[in-house]
Amino acid sequence: MQSGKIRTIVLGIFLHEGRLLVFEGGDPATGRIFYRPLGGGIEFGEQSHQAFVRESREELGAEVTHARYLGMLENIFTLDGRMGHEMVLLYEAEFADPALYVREAFPLANDNGEPIKVLWKPLADFETGALLVPSGLLELIRNGRTA
Repeated sequence: MQSGKIRTIVLGIFLHEGRLLVFEGGDPATGRIFYRPLGGGIEFGEQSHQAFVRESREELGAEVTHARYLGMLENIFTLDGRMGHEMVLLYEAEFADPALYVREAFPLANDNGEPIKVLWKPLADFETGALLVPSGLLELIRNGRTA
């Protein structure tokens, strides 16, 4: 997270049987647990759709189909006592490989090599206290779904 910079990122919304694929994170300063879909930065000269496909390959080793732009959220937040600012472009898609929907573990690591917990989390959990970020994402998912 770069202080004083706005970062443009893309996140992938993968839904299956009322569950959303997310990673579990924590704020070291507050101890608060949060959940966020997977994704990453958009590179200079790269269109957001291309970044979404690339990030899905890099992070999950997965090909995606039926990608559909859902919208954008502006995310101003504090993590570990530092302010962050992101423009978050969201894409809903399906996995080309249906085996990913029943997969229990996704072996991922952060930039420091530490493991990241990735899981299928019921959407209902976010209505009963689990924190889904960025703010407004749950409403966008619910309003943007066509199926």
